[in-house]
Amino acid sequence: MTDPALQSRRHGIRRGVRHGIRRGAERIDAATPAHRDRAVDALRAVAVLGVVLGHWLVTALVADGRTLRMASPLQHLPWLAPVSWLFQTLAVFFLVGGHVATRGYASARARGIPYHHWLRGRLARLFGPVAAVLGLWTVVTVVLLLSGTDLATVRTLVKLALSPLWFLLVFAALTAATPLLTRLHPLWPLAVVLHVDVLRFGLGGPARLGWINLAAGWLVPYTLGAAWTRGELEHRRAGRFLLVSGTAATAALVAWGGYPASMVGVPGAGVSNLNPPTLAAVTFGLAQCGLALLLRERLRGAMRRPVVWAAVALVNLSAMTVFLWHQTALMATTATGLLAGRLPGLHTVPDGLGWVAARLAWLPVLAVALGLCLAAFRSGERGDGRRRPSPAVHAHRPSPSDRGAAEGVRHV
Repeated sequence: MTDPALQSRRHGIRRGVRHGIRRGAERIDAATPAHRDRAVDALRAVAVLGVVLGHWLVTALVADGRTLRMASPLQHLPWLAPVSWLFQTLAVFFLVGGHVATRGYASARARGIPYHHWLRGRLARLFGPVAAVLGLWTVVTVVLLLSGTDLATVRTLVKLALSPLWFLLVFAALTAATPLLTRLHPLWPLAVVLHVDVLRFGLGGPARLGWINLAAGWLVPYTLGAAWTRGELEHRRAGRFLLVSGTAATAALVAWGGYPASMVGVPGAGVSNLNPPTLAAVTFGLAQCGLALLLRERLRGAMRRPVVWAAVALVNLSAMTVFLWHQTALMATTATGLLAGRLPGLHTVPDGLGWVAARLAWLPVLAVALGLCLAAFRSGERGDGRRRPSPAVHAHRPSPSDRGAAEGVRHV
């Protein structure tokens, strides 16, 4: 029988924790400017976490002797392709990015801030956490090579760890071009993607043409974000049109156009919808953007709850660190798990529902590993390196962590 006094103490501890969380959330909520559109932060958080969960669910590092090779359950279980529809959320990130960048640039111009100052601030927020990733993986790569690790394993690990950087490079290029893109209609880059795919797949053009779509494909949601800033997407009719037309076009391209059903790359597949983006990936992104626009009011309502808003703000505060380190968290867990042998869902071939169930069970462990990465490397994210105010100022203002969380990643 449980000691009543022990039960009472445990109840008191739980109540204290809940009270602390609620008080912290209320401080973050109070520190948030009233004019802030919290739906923007919510969409960014959904986009980042969608990418992280998607990678953790469809990326497997199979232990084959002394070699680790990359695999995916989508190779063996193609009917799981709808999972990629749920978690391939990059279009939403570019939608939000285009909206925030064009709005921020317009605000900077109105305040007389030069373009190069505005751009430097934007890029600093994007690339602040990159140095730690590159530094760690330079050391890890040297150690692995000197220890005689199989070259194929080293190549797999480094490619996986640094794969998020392509996103930052594309996003940075579009950010730099924001002054030229504020009035660009999304139909123009969409037409470029269409013509590139016709040349590649319809007329037998060289595969390298597809890399034009690396810019053009993500320009579509980015310029939709600019249209959002101009007020052209406020009516729900715009969101419904994008959702319905994007869904119909994607279904037609997959059913009759020969495009893969998976919206992420599958190892060994002849065509990837994402690397580089295809017309199907872009139309799918249009549908996602339409859904995001339709959900804005509901998200604004949900963000009025302090605890929910605090969670979203904290994700935004470390958005780039989460994005850059989530693959490292997966590999660190995989490498540590090897000490116990080949573990299901971590080192085994992803060829059945047993692997899927085991991988779902590993998600909390991966989250803890990512949390450790955040604790170690989040200082590169903007906000941690600022000079702290004096204690006297502290007494009359929200704490730096509360202010930072309320402002999130400051429109990265």
